Amino acid sequence: MASNKIIRVQQMGFPWATEDPFLFCVHHEDNYPKGEESLGPNPELLRGRNIGNDFVIKDGWRMYHGDKVPGFPHHPHRGFETVTIAEEGYIDHADSKNGLGRFSNGDVQWMTAGKGILHSEMFPLLDKEKPNRMELFQIWLNLPKKDKMVEPHYKMLWSENIPSVAKLDKNGKTTSVKIMAGELMVQKLQNQLQILGLPTKIIRWQFGPSKWKLVQIGHYQKLKQE
Repeated sequence: MASNKIIRVQQMGFPWATEDPFLFCVHHEDNYPKGEESLGPNPELLRGRNIGNDFVIKDGWRMYHGDKVPGFPHHPHRGFETVTIAEEGYIDHADSKNGLGRFSNGDVQWMTAGKGILHSEMFPLLDKEKPNRMELFQIWLNLPKKDKMVEPHYKMLWSENIPSVAKLDKNGKTTSVKIMAGELMVQKLQNQLQILGLPTKIIRWQFGPSKWKLVQIGHYQKLKQE
């Protein structure tokens, strides 16, 4: 008797539904206008928005909790890890441990909040002549009880150091996979992350020459069986 391999079907919302150890997963896609000197949009375009809590897509973009620059000003995290995948556009990071940096276009930030950290994630509109498209994924990973109160820290995975695997199927279609943790088809992340007690693999699938589809996340063992 053939078994049904579809376990559950559900609509993807904002954020996505997750299962332990994944606490949260969200996909941001905003087509921001050209930027001003403030690195934000023209103030005239902010009229009619719920500034400080702008999550409604208007004209193709949102300000989120930002007032001049879109993004998320200082806020706390504790007891888990955040993985931020910047597919397109720029993210400015600053935290209470004096961490400061900008990453973009394929870079990944892996932050362990541990016993607690304040940080901000802002989306500067650097291009003053053309629209500023931004796309990112963020995943929150639960930490085991014994590791929840570790010292906060973060690690950058720069796009040029993230390995990928491409496979051509019998129909002539290519699937490309970016490996952000773990290993796949003997390719592994060269600058291996110290993931505290979580046998986790995070990969990004690409079908065809350019169109990105879906983040595939799950325990390493589950992925290995597939």
